[in-house]
Amino acid sequence: MTLAVGDTAPDFTLPTADGGTVALADVLEGADKGVVVYFYPSAMTPGCTTQACDFRDSLAALQGAGYTVVGISPDEPARLAKFAERDALTFPLASDPEHTVLEAYGAWGEKKNYGRTYTGVIRSTVVVGTDGVVQVAQHNVKATGHVARLRRSLGID
Repeated sequence: MTLAVGDTAPDFTLPTADGGTVALADVLEGADKGVVVYFYPSAMTPGCTTQACDFRDSLAALQGAGYTVVGISPDEPARLAKFAERDALTFPLASDPEHTVLEAYGAWGEKKNYGRTYTGVIRSTVVVGTDGVVQVAQHNVKATGHVARLRRSLGID
């Protein structure tokens, strides 16, 4: 299953790097326009670091435009905490080791890399409006340049 624009985003509550939890419903309440939920394969890997740092560097512009950012991966909270500390990531990083939310958002499935087929995280970004409806659904995105393209699609740049 892959979410599409106009779908209702599945709610979730997941543990975070800081020892707490993040719930989509709670984050939506505090957002003016919506929540950018991005899914990445593994903390502290080159592509995921590039993407996370791009979100970090664009956070002020995204927040200024009314969006909150949440990153989700199958990593355990302790690894996410190291990632957040190492790269000064100030937005919530959530842990989904059972792939429940990843699957619900279409960010878990078959992938091909260097001629090999396997199951894993499909790098994806979903923007959920304050009404809980998907405004943007991008799957199988490239880490480099993705945040700049997202900002343009949201009319921020």
